[in-house]
Amino acid sequence: MLNVPHISNTSYLIRQLPTPTVFIDKFFNIVQVSDKWRSTFYTDDEEIEGTCLFNIFPELSPKWKNVLQDCINGNQQPMGIHKTKDINGKERWFEWCNAPWYDSNENIIGEVIQLNDISDTIESELELNKKEILFKQQSELTNIGTWEYNLSENGLTWCAVTKAIHEVPPHFVPNIETALIFYKEGHSRNTISMALFEAQDKGTPWSLKLQIVTANGKEKWVLITGKPIYNKGELVGLIGTLQDIHDQVEADIKTLDNEKLLRTLIDNLPLNVYIKDTESRKILANKAECDYLGIKNPEDIIGKSDFELYPSESAKKSREEDLRVMNTLKPIIGKETINIKKDGKTTSFLSSKIPLLNNKGVAYGLVGISLDISKLKEKEHELRNIINIASIQNKKLLNFAHIVSHNLRSHSANFSMLLNFLECEKEEQEKNRIMGMLKDASNNLLETLDNLNDVVSINTNTNIDKKEINLNKKVIQIQQFLSGYLLNNRAKIINKIPLDFKVKSVPAYLDNILNNFITNAIKYKDSGRAPQITLSTEKNSDYSILTIADNGLGIDLKKHGKKLFGMYKTFHEHKDAKGIGLYIVKNQIEAMNGKIEVSSTIGKGTEFKIFFNEKD
Repeated sequence: MLNVPHISNTSYLIRQLPTPTVFIDKFFNIVQVSDKWRSTFYTDDEEIEGTCLFNIFPELSPKWKNVLQDCINGNQQPMGIHKTKDINGKERWFEWCNAPWYDSNENIIGEVIQLNDISDTIESELELNKKEILFKQQSELTNIGTWEYNLSENGLTWCAVTKAIHEVPPHFVPNIETALIFYKEGHSRNTISMALFEAQDKGTPWSLKLQIVTANGKEKWVLITGKPIYNKGELVGLIGTLQDIHDQVEADIKTLDNEKLLRTLIDNLPLNVYIKDTESRKILANKAECDYLGIKNPEDIIGKSDFELYPSESAKKSREEDLRVMNTLKPIIGKETINIKKDGKTTSFLSSKIPLLNNKGVAYGLVGISLDISKLKEKEHELRNIINIASIQNKKLLNFAHIVSHNLRSHSANFSMLLNFLECEKEEQEKNRIMGMLKDASNNLLETLDNLNDVVSINTNTNIDKKEINLNKKVIQIQQFLSGYLLNNRAKIINKIPLDFKVKSVPAYLDNILNNFITNAIKYKDSGRAPQITLSTEKNSDYSILTIADNGLGIDLKKHGKKLFGMYKTFHEHKDAKGIGLYIVKNQIEAMNGKIEVSSTIGKGTEFKIFFNEKD
């Protein structure tokens, strides 16, 4: 007859057990469970007594039946760890412990099984294993090794990656002395030795970029870090990492060399070179650009926009150009621009702006290149002036040649005709009259030659010696010289020139200019009123300007304006009009790099403005 276990007297105590506990008979059927077991795996009203354990947990290992059977036979063995789901469907890890169940006669009637929840421990171990695997993979990928020094044992430990960096075999056992020898003699070995000393003496951590010489004799850059480890305030050792950064350092050195080469190149270009970001702030500027802006340190220009470097109007135009280049992605090449600095200095440039594009084709800035062509523009201006002067001189020369040819031919014909008359004439009285005519013709020829000589002298004189002359005093001198002429014609000079007003002029030219314009104003007076000549002055940046206004007959400029200053051109019926004075005056003014302007109203008078060049 089978001995069926009875536990009714102790069932209350079993239910109170703090761990999930189950009592099974020799056939693995459940006899009694603790409340903890039931709440873990079943509902309160679920009947489980009499059910086979392996029916409830079909996923249990078949080997466990043998283990349980051995226990019933008196040969107890550990069961192990099993993962199962609780009543909520959550996977949990349990350690299963079993022991024989005895009756009062010390006979084995079943087994007692207790479960210990070790889910947190298992998950921590799994997480730790994951981290160890990930750390190992990361260490291998990044070529970062670890090391540890035990102070009490004077033992140094290297991981596999650290050994690989030193190119030593896996069985190599390092120590502090051999580890230091790997560092390149000189700076690297001295630096790591000092770092080890200060870490032990002062607790100072370190991170150093040094060179080692591997077991195979290869020089290699490494990043060595270390920090002290304390236990209850006492130093117990050091830990740290070692990273192979040789390729990175070599690349950095090469990049630095390339940057230096590029910087040397752009700093020695005869061009202003700069780079701007999308806000038109400079992020690079070469030496020429800094010199142009009067900045000694290139760092002082970084981050500044054109609004901080140039007048607002120039900066606004530059910003508009920058935006157009970056938005349209169309570069500006060789555009002639005028730059005005904050000190007012104007410079001419040939400017180019080229957009900088990222891998998506979007502009993230621009490169600017400017060539200073100010001197070239000055030379161009000078050349243009020379061409203009040459053109004017050629016209004058051609005009002069025509005049000389015409005048001398007229005088020659006149002489020839009078000589023929003289040769054929028999009467003495008529001969005397012809001789008188020949004398007049000779005087006219001499006067013509003198006039032509004056013109030649003005246009061929390359040594124009200008002096600074007080214009007010000079007008007074001319007025005194012409006092009789002025008095005889009841003419009045109104001198409005300031007492200290000065002009740069050839003294003889100035005398002739004043004398000519004043006498012309009287010569061509209106018969209905006394002549009045008003002289006034003003200055601008380039010229001192003398204005001579009269109240005479006036000139029809529409009719005579183009030939007003021509040689032998007259515009009024006057016995003394010869048409040479204005021609000579104009030549004298232009010889001094000045100019002359005229305005006139018939019947009211004429106004001449003489511009004396103050720069040349």
